[in-house]
Amino acid sequence: MSTMNISLPDALKTFVDEQVSQRGYGTSSEYVRELIRKDQDRQQLRSLLLAGASSRPAGAADAEYFADLRDRVRGLAGG
Repeated sequence: MSTMNISLPDALKTFVDEQVSQRGYGTSSEYVRELIRKDQDRQQLRSLLLAGASSRPAGAADAEYFADLRDRVRGLAGG
């Protein structure tokens, strides 16, 4: 694992220390790693949403669509 040192103003360091204490993190590094992971997830979701928004509609999400989806899921669970 690599090491990275960061500088924070006192107010931010206090905030991080409080979050570590209140939310059960062992260290400030654990807290920062979690923030970075959440940001990665957010960026990936944003990318997927933008790709979906710019794609052509596949068809109506009607009762037939959901019935077919349920059948496919049941088939995966049973097989």
